Amino acid sequence: MSEIPLFSNLKRFGYESLQTLKLGIPVIIAQLLEVMMQFVDTVMAGHISSNDLAGLAIATALYHPVFLLMLGILFAVRVIISQLYGAGNSSEITANVIQGLWLSQALALISICILVYPEPVLNLMGYESEVIRVAGEYLRALCWGMPAVYAYIVLRTFNEGLSYTRPNMYISLLGLGINIIGNYTLMFGHFGFPALGAVGAGWSTSLVHWVMFAVLLAYCLKSTLFKSYRNYLSFKKPAWFYLREILRIGIPNGFSLTAEVGMFAMVSLMIGTFGASAMSGHQIAINIASVTYMVPLGLSIAISIRVGQAKGSGNSLDARYIGFAGIIFCIIVMTVTASILILVPEPIVGIYTYEENVHTLAVQLLYLAAIFQLSDGMQVGALGALRGLKDTRVPFLANVLAYCGIGLPLAYLLGFHFHIGPVGMWVGLITGLSIAGVMHCWRFQILTNRLLKIPLLEKPDDQNITKLTHYQ
Repeated sequence: MSEIPLFSNLKRFGYESLQTLKLGIPVIIAQLLEVMMQFVDTVMAGHISSNDLAGLAIATALYHPVFLLMLGILFAVRVIISQLYGAGNSSEITANVIQGLWLSQALALISICILVYPEPVLNLMGYESEVIRVAGEYLRALCWGMPAVYAYIVLRTFNEGLSYTRPNMYISLLGLGINIIGNYTLMFGHFGFPALGAVGAGWSTSLVHWVMFAVLLAYCLKSTLFKSYRNYLSFKKPAWFYLREILRIGIPNGFSLTAEVGMFAMVSLMIGTFGASAMSGHQIAINIASVTYMVPLGLSIAISIRVGQAKGSGNSLDARYIGFAGIIFCIIVMTVTASILILVPEPIVGIYTYEENVHTLAVQLLYLAAIFQLSDGMQVGALGALRGLKDTRVPFLANVLAYCGIGLPLAYLLGFHFHIGPVGMWVGLITGLSIAGVMHCWRFQILTNRLLKIPLLEKPDDQNITKLTHYQ
């Protein structure tokens, strides 16, 4: 029973892969749309001035680590909701959403306190005064939208935990449209508004966040899909019983995301010491890899949802099969993207530049990115499966070991000590991702082996039934 021959029944494997894909496609599209918002901001700022572009880049570099940490924490709500949905516990779902909204506002306040006044830090780093001004004003404009974007994330995870992934896709499309119009109006000064430059992008983004939150909230309050959950909707004060569970799952998850992003950020900084051409080639390759990464990331979220729902219903065998089938499907999908990078790297890089030195290095790194695809597919798929089981602490420790303990030191040694340069540093990245992927798969194997040794006696109605007494 502990072994599941995934390919002994190709029909079953195909069915599970299709279900994961159907659930994941809207997530993938939504994430690509969100990437487009950032792309639009950068392109428009670049058409204003170098100071505006630099200020936006620096502000984004400060904002992203904070945002990703809070994002990872709030994503715990999705895992909890998916298991409760599998258990058929509507009242507990509503309770966790309410508590997630309370937590979102606390995290928004913390984020604002960290980011609202960056000038002292930026002055110490020696940036030009105009760049510092743009970065500071952009972040302060962005802070006005933080309560909305964090609350939106909670409602988004609520929908996703119930397998409703399309609303976020449609709302993200709306957000992109508003973002373009808002940037045009506020950055360049149209329709009677002053030209605010890159700072206008910050105000536009905040507006987008509030609109997206308002639309999703209205959808949750009006759609018949949520009728059974609205029966339990009432004002509740913050309850530590629920917040503790969200934080228990979410904090390691948030720091896990930060560890991965930190490895890439440190490698980027190290490659920057080799000069502008090396940095440009690296940036092109990493940008392409970041776009393709949206595919397995979306599938990972779908895997997390489906594993969580199976676990919540008491069917550990299904949870195990869905998880491993999802991991293999991620690898198969990324094999396709890897093949594209191997077959036509020159035309892809040609979209960005034809400068010989930059082009040559970017093509070399794209060949490595092809290997990167397989490692990334495995690790993010396995990580999604583990999140579906509410397992985040051990994966966090595994990520720290793989990225900070192995991948980053190896990148440094190969790049500087053995004088291989950026190519050697990318070998370090691949090694870190590969080790993380293997460890996550191993962890999922161990956990599901344990689950399968437990008699499947749990019924949906038995799940967390005592929790209601704690919700005062």
